Amino acid sequence: MNRRSFIKNSSLLGTGFMLANLTESFAYANSFTNKEDWYSIFKNPSSQYRPFVRWWWNGDKVQATELSRQLRLLKDAGIGGVEINPIAFPKRADDMGIPSVKWLSKEWIDLVKHAANDAKSLDMTSDLIVGSGWPFGSEDLKEEERAQVVVLFADKINGPMQYETSQFHIFDAVDPGVTDKNPMRTAEIISLHLAKDPMDSLENAIDFSTKKNDPSIVIQVPEGAHVFYAVVKFNAFAQVINGAPGASGSILNHMDKQAVESYLNRMSNTMENQIGALKSYFRAFFTDSMELEGCNWTHDFAAEFQKRCGYDLMPFLPFIMFKVGRLGAVVDEQYGAAKSATFKEQLNRVRFDFEYVKACLLRERFTETYLAWCKKQAVKSRAQAYGRGFFPLETSLGYDIPEGESWTTNYLRHKLGEEMSDEDYRRGRGYTMINKYVSSAAHLTGKRVVSCEEMTNTYLVFNATLELLKLGSDQSLLSGITHSIWHGFNYSPQDAPFPGWVQYGSYYSEKNNWWNYFKYLNNYKARLSSQLQHADVYTDMAILPANYDLWAENGVQTDPFPEKLNVPYTSLLWEAIHKTGGAVDYVTELILKDASVQNGKITYGKKAYGVLFLPGVKSLGIDTVKKLYDFVQQGGKLICIEYVPSKSLGFKDMQARDLEIQDWMLKIENLGKNFVYVEKPLNNKFLEWYQAFHQAQKLPKYVTIQKPNRFFMQNRYIRDDRSEFIFFQNAHRFDSYQTYLQFDASISKGKQAWIWDADTGERWKLKLDANHGFNYDFGPTESLLVVFDQHKKGNPFVPLKTAGAHSITLNDDWKLELKHAQEKTTKSYSLSKLLDMKEDENLRDFSGTVIYKKSIEIADPKELVLNLGKVFGITDLYINKQLVGVKWFGRRLYDLSTYLKPGKNDIEIHLTSTMGNYLKTLKDNENVQNWVNRPGREQEIQSMGIVGPVELYSK
Repeated sequence: MNRRSFIKNSSLLGTGFMLANLTESFAYANSFTNKEDWYSIFKNPSSQYRPFVRWWWNGDKVQATELSRQLRLLKDAGIGGVEINPIAFPKRADDMGIPSVKWLSKEWIDLVKHAANDAKSLDMTSDLIVGSGWPFGSEDLKEEERAQVVVLFADKINGPMQYETSQFHIFDAVDPGVTDKNPMRTAEIISLHLAKDPMDSLENAIDFSTKKNDPSIVIQVPEGAHVFYAVVKFNAFAQVINGAPGASGSILNHMDKQAVESYLNRMSNTMENQIGALKSYFRAFFTDSMELEGCNWTHDFAAEFQKRCGYDLMPFLPFIMFKVGRLGAVVDEQYGAAKSATFKEQLNRVRFDFEYVKACLLRERFTETYLAWCKKQAVKSRAQAYGRGFFPLETSLGYDIPEGESWTTNYLRHKLGEEMSDEDYRRGRGYTMINKYVSSAAHLTGKRVVSCEEMTNTYLVFNATLELLKLGSDQSLLSGITHSIWHGFNYSPQDAPFPGWVQYGSYYSEKNNWWNYFKYLNNYKARLSSQLQHADVYTDMAILPANYDLWAENGVQTDPFPEKLNVPYTSLLWEAIHKTGGAVDYVTELILKDASVQNGKITYGKKAYGVLFLPGVKSLGIDTVKKLYDFVQQGGKLICIEYVPSKSLGFKDMQARDLEIQDWMLKIENLGKNFVYVEKPLNNKFLEWYQAFHQAQKLPKYVTIQKPNRFFMQNRYIRDDRSEFIFFQNAHRFDSYQTYLQFDASISKGKQAWIWDADTGERWKLKLDANHGFNYDFGPTESLLVVFDQHKKGNPFVPLKTAGAHSITLNDDWKLELKHAQEKTTKSYSLSKLLDMKEDENLRDFSGTVIYKKSIEIADPKELVLNLGKVFGITDLYINKQLVGVKWFGRRLYDLSTYLKPGKNDIEIHLTSTMGNYLKTLKDNENVQNWVNRPGREQEIQSMGIVGPVELYSK
């Protein structure tokens, strides 16, 4: 074997990793044949496009009549489907003595059948979660089917001395810090070592593993600083998080194919034997995010590592491990002995091999097994195919419906619509970092249904507004999502004590003040999804994230909230591109391995990328760098940010392969201008940096955005008939954004531009200037759908102005009628001047509907507009007892042209408030206080009401 062949074969990426069967994926994605025009679907979207809800069956304390009642509530609110999701009972709720129904029992299966059939009768879709909680498991798993983890004990000592410890002390010290400890966990020591401190090679460690079974472990320590290492394996170390009865207990070993098959077959066989083929009831089986609590081992892991990597893992294992906490998160990277730079680099390479083998085993033994099981049932697969240890992009490739997640608020307590940090890529974003990976996988495989857990809420449960949900969900759309699964709807009996059974969520409940308006948000989302699910996202550039360097240097992280990132600006890069009028996907080395290079473009499926960014990438595989050479040589543009890759992946023969990477990168650099190296922007100001950089490098874009803004972003979509649309969003809650949008001539030439209003279902012709552009003033939280097609007839787009001539300010002397939603009381109040209700102690704690009343004299009522100014809440405007309209987001502008009369006119503005301020006063309600006043998570007093200025003016 020659040197080059040996190097290639010894690289882990060359071991024949199999991606999904993409032929089937493409066939599924494009199987729909549209027989209606796109606008008809948009105006009246069918149920498949409507948001679904995660339907928490709290404690599985469910009854058939109540299931039917709740389905009708959801149907009336504009929901199109449910994800049946058994979960543990909320800790502080009153279960009213209702018994739980055990998962997979005869009664439970009958209830699932009833719910699915009843949903179908309402033209609603049902999905079913596999198991319960996350990650799935059950009380009935055999010992060998339970998840395993190896953890590290390291004790610094100074010799000479006799060191003595015990198995009990070691086990107690490293007892895994999981969310829910398993009382059935067992531990065993798999290796013991004494190492010098610092270390510069494995020769500095002495193996004492022969003592691993000694109850009392005694070792003679030579003179000097040392570290005593013990690698401990725990079996059945953690329980399912929030598992319902029957599906709680031990977590399943996802790296054991036989265990996975047994678990899945038990579920499907038990149900089918009772109710028949499951495809008759469910669209998809769902798997929640695979937070495996740090699971990193299985019975044959060491043997698989040896087979795949060509060397023995066990001598290295103690020294590649970190101290970990909950979910396997690294809490101390310096744990144990210090290492020399050379030895640390060797360990990083071994750590990469370890993480890569683990990811492969999860892919082969869990993901492929799960996909095959779904296919056998003729039920679609849907999953949040990420967690800890999974390939963040590739794992989503094979799923029929890949899923991401977006949050209203999370542990960061960040403020959607008020911040958009450059220092922390997470703050101010509704979407999580994983969404770009999930949606990129869908784009690469031609899938158009990309679902999302939206808008996850574990903090502002009673203070989420429809406007905030829209804002975050629009951001989610821009990360590549095409279908919303609201998180979530709690099964709660109608007569459950207030506020009912609340597990999580934004209090999607008929007891929420805004429940009767929920349909407006759902109609809006359905209209957008009706278009998104029949178009391909346009992207012509790609980003290769430095994930393999992360695995090597820091270990895998918990997605979608990684504890640490080696390159924290990758998200800022893709955002800057989309905020400047371009579009980009993520790719990985495994994608590049299966891609081809044609005419200077990296092609994979329907996708072709002429520009590839490498942000912070230090290491590449040999096959990858060769493909990049072909790419650049043919005219593709390669842009390295911060580093030029100089290292290979994996440990075996690393020095020789490093030299080969360096040789190939030098060849690429010598190809000329299509290779670009650039330092990362100062202070991560990527948006400002990209403005000049993309022009200098002549990078592609299809819409020029005058004065790009951190809160403004867009996506472009192309339908099968080559008509197109672009979605724009201003994600600021309070600030407007005025800009000029100029489209590339290839988009607008020969087509008519339209504005399609997803709130109302109406459309208007948009007149572009000679440069194919138009000016627009985006209000707070406003989005805009611009469509280019062959239709010609329609009314022109004439947006209402925010100010006009003959303006009258109406801020003073309002009469208020306060209709309290929870206390069922009505009170009167007078305001000499409009204000934020939280500033008035008589109004601050209100919850319900405030009716603002005022009479005005109008001499000439023609062509007038009412602008309510700043508003916190949903507003119904009545003029002379006639409803003018409902406004639930953005500017509150009302066209009064046909409602006013000469003389006296009565104005009533019905404002629906949030509930949180009132609930903070319910000190005796433990359930409520847990959400609004929990120590460390106290909710702020919220703004409510009409602040103004309220102005009446001519059009």
